[in-house]
Amino acid sequence: LTPGRPDLAAFPRERWIAAARAALRTLPHDALGYPDPGGVPALRAELAGYLGRVRAAHADPGRVVIMNGVAHGLSALLALLRAQGGNPALAVEDPTSARQLPMMESAGLRLARVPVDEEGLDVAALARSGARAVLVTPAHQYPTGVVLSAARRAALIAWARDVDGLILEDDYDAEFRYDRDPVGCLQGVDPDRVVLLGSVSKSLAPALRLGWAVAPPALAARLRDHRSRSDLGAPVVEQYALTEFLRTGGYDRHLRTMRRRYRARRDALTAALGAHLPAARVHGVSAGIHLYVELPPGCDEDAVVAGAARMGVAVTGARSLWSAGRAADAPPALVLGYAGLSETRLVKAAELLGQAVTHGADG
Repeated sequence: LTPGRPDLAAFPRERWIAAARAALRTLPHDALGYPDPGGVPALRAELAGYLGRVRAAHADPGRVVIMNGVAHGLSALLALLRAQGGNPALAVEDPTSARQLPMMESAGLRLARVPVDEEGLDVAALARSGARAVLVTPAHQYPTGVVLSAARRAALIAWARDVDGLILEDDYDAEFRYDRDPVGCLQGVDPDRVVLLGSVSKSLAPALRLGWAVAPPALAARLRDHRSRSDLGAPVVEQYALTEFLRTGGYDRHLRTMRRRYRARRDALTAALGAHLPAARVHGVSAGIHLYVELPPGCDEDAVVAGAARMGVAVTGARSLWSAGRAADAPPALVLGYAGLSETRLVKAAELLGQAVTHGADG
């Protein structure tokens, strides 16, 4: 039940091979040299159209910069923020991804942890932090699964305008929504104060190392310049294959298939948790490929994680995702990924997890 891992067995191998073959068939020889640091122009154009249609983004090819995933895009943006000088601060959600924190700390920025509640990022607390840049996951907050409310979205945009700030929007899990209509990205509301970060790591496979940043024109130019000086661009053949996959509608069809599959797996896991962990509170069910499960009072989170591991079920405890100041007050919880297991295996995993929780109650 490791979170953040898509169903890699579902990668559309034959359709991807067909897209790559179609792209290579007409690709000029010169296109196989070192790429444009901002990405292949044809891919930037296809992504601009796709993101405008699906995410209500204000995207044109000049704003789109192809990156090697969200982490790469974020790393480049943090380097540019650091280069501005003045000991800049970056506000980060609390809780947040433990994987991203070391990268952000290594960028040399001062991190300001900002609480997340049932409406998402606490914008009033953000204003008190003194930061002028913030990283948010408004579509499906990691790990809690909260969707940023309409009021908070408006307040966040107003904050950015008031402080001349920058919002780094990680469009986390936006592709997978099940019970609610999709919410447009923040970047479409204020494209001059929001950078939209996305990738195909969840929708296709992390191994492709393809993502994007949709940035204000001046910042997009700085990102392209940064890429030209720091690396030699994203993989060319993969960029052209994704271009073809988008152009022919293959990407849309694949996402429709995966939404149906993940919805069925989510339903199986939530029902099984209700049967085997009736006292637990399950959050984040309306989108994404993970659940945030608050354990019953009195449970020892570490003991549950260890007990589940002994039974062959890998689960992630949530305490390490909170700041030190809030971890002590956070209820014991687990982050459960469900994308990579069949419904039958998810039901069995929930049964074993229920046994681990029973043994982990009261320490």
